[in-house]
Amino acid sequence: MQKSIRAAYGGPSLFSYGFRPLFLAAGLFAALIVPLWMLVWSGDITLSGPFSPLDWHIHEMLFGYTSAVIAGFLFTAIPNWTGRMPTRGWPLMVLTALWLAGRLAVAGMLGLEPVAVMAVDCGFMLAIGAMVTTEIVAGRNWSNLKVVAPVLLYLVANITFHLESIATGGADIGRRLGFAMVVILILLIGGRIIPSFTRNWLVKRSPEPGPLPVPFGRFDVASLVVMLTALLAWVVWPESRYSGVALMLAAAVQGLRLLRWRGWRVWSSPLLLMLHLAFGFIPVGLAALSLASLGHLPAAIGLHLLGVGGFGGMTLAVMMRASLGHTGRALQAGPALTLAFVSVALAAVVRVAAPTMMGLWIAAVLWALGFGIFVWRMAPVLSLPNPARRQPNGR
Repeated sequence: MQKSIRAAYGGPSLFSYGFRPLFLAAGLFAALIVPLWMLVWSGDITLSGPFSPLDWHIHEMLFGYTSAVIAGFLFTAIPNWTGRMPTRGWPLMVLTALWLAGRLAVAGMLGLEPVAVMAVDCGFMLAIGAMVTTEIVAGRNWSNLKVVAPVLLYLVANITFHLESIATGGADIGRRLGFAMVVILILLIGGRIIPSFTRNWLVKRSPEPGPLPVPFGRFDVASLVVMLTALLAWVVWPESRYSGVALMLAAAVQGLRLLRWRGWRVWSSPLLLMLHLAFGFIPVGLAALSLASLGHLPAAIGLHLLGVGGFGGMTLAVMMRASLGHTGRALQAGPALTLAFVSVALAAVVRVAAPTMMGLWIAAVLWALGFGIFVWRMAPVLSLPNPARRQPNGR
């Protein structure tokens, strides 16, 4: 990693680092979008965007909310990888505005034609991919160029979603491809940070920490190959027996992978335990998708276990930890943030256990409550200077 001199920054603290505006925007969006979806689904609100109501809901969770979290994470990690200056100031303002424009365009609030909506919406991740590639190449951090591939494939999934909707009025393949790419990103990122954070915490806690998480190795690489094969089969043949068997195998392998990280040993650290619990929704969701492919369960069960528990829980836990750690706060969840995560996890359970109108509303309220607590607790953290740098020119 190269060293760089961090120049003084005199602008708003909110735009001093990529995770600040993007995590805050993602939290606000998540808290509002699911109750709005319930109103759309019940017919109380009508949107004029290019997607059907269901496709709009799925798209905005996969490519609206999640894209902001992914971008915030990358803009936090890449300066650490390369030693170069973080993206901040007016370029970060423009990127945040572009993300917001995508949300408005997809909802039909900008009055654009479908192709123009696609251009505005996909422009955000295209810009992120270009900036990530530029920073890694400029920093000569060649080992992390591999992160560019899943980011670009995630963009391809979004483009596919739009093109399929334009061509057929639906986005069946685009939906599944979007889910598949977010699963892969979580497996890649979670597979790196969860065992690393767990190992560091256990080592600091005791000079003889006992069994430690198994570091990333050949087993993890093999598990990702199995996962890619299963997801590809599911995207193309979602109701085939082959897809069902492949998904069940992938679920078992990812469950074993999670056990190798010794999550039961971090019960006294809620902020760390959240990562393990959220990752646990991935193999459970894959197993449910497997049963759906074999004709034994509705596909919605697996998709919501993945989407609400896996994607929602993992991104929420990552945003909490990154926001606290990179603003100089102690890595402690406290009662409020712990309740936020529990609320989102319960939303996943209620959504699949009680698929009635009442159950759906309870799940929506729990989700909104979780992200609402996150915004309430973290908005000052994300928008104010770091505690140790509260000086005239410090951010």
